[in-house]
Order: sequence, then C-alpha cells, then structure tokens
Amino acid sequence: MKQLLVQILFVVMLCIGSHASADDIVAIQEINESPVNFDGKEVKLKGIAKNPTRLPLVNLKSYILEDSSGEIMILTESDLPKMNEEITIRAKVNSLAIVKGEAVGLTVIELERYELQQKI
Repeated sequence: MKQLLVQILFVVMLCIGSHASADDIVAIQEINESPVNFDGKEVKLKGIAKNPTRLPLVNLKSYILEDSSGEIMILTESDLPKMNEEITIRAKVNSLAIVKGEAVGLTVIELERYELQQKI
C-alpha cells in the first residue's frame, strides 16, 4: 500500500512539474512558425529591443524584439524601450484573419514591460 501511494505521488508530481505555466517565456520562433496556436492568447517574451519606429500622426509605435530563435515586431502604446537592451514583455498575439488554418496579419501588442534594473 505504501509503495502504491509513493508511485501515485510520483506521477502527480511529474504531471505538475511538466505543466507549462502562463509565466513561461515563449520562444519567438514558436509564434512565427505557428501563429494560429497563439491567436488571441497572452504570452511572455524576452529579448533585445531593436529598430524603433514612431509615427505620431497615427500614434503608432513599434520595435523589433529579438531572441536567440528569431525576431518579431511588437506594437506598443507605451514609450519605446531602450534599444539594444534586454526586456521581458507580456503581450497579446492576434491575427487579422485565419484562412484555411493559416494566420494572416500577425500582430503582437505589448501589454506590460519588465525592464531589467541596472545596479549602480
């Protein structure tokens, strides 16, 4: 009986340990390869901010976020992040349309930004 209880506990711990958390960092490549799987979902991304764009007439701000797996354009309503510095963001992934299982018009909108605090 004790051995059965230990085995059940082990299986439960394995299941809990392998479950992906909503706080897990998603590789940019995963979104680029299968945007349909992320449509309408919030993700956490981490990478280096590059190539800022600001169009004041339409209040559009964007930047490229790059990690070791690829890069993706991020739209933001906040101030642009410091360039060439690592940031972590919470973002929402949307597609303009999904046609025959393929996402069209991928957008990633920044919801929250976590910048690394440098020690002085």
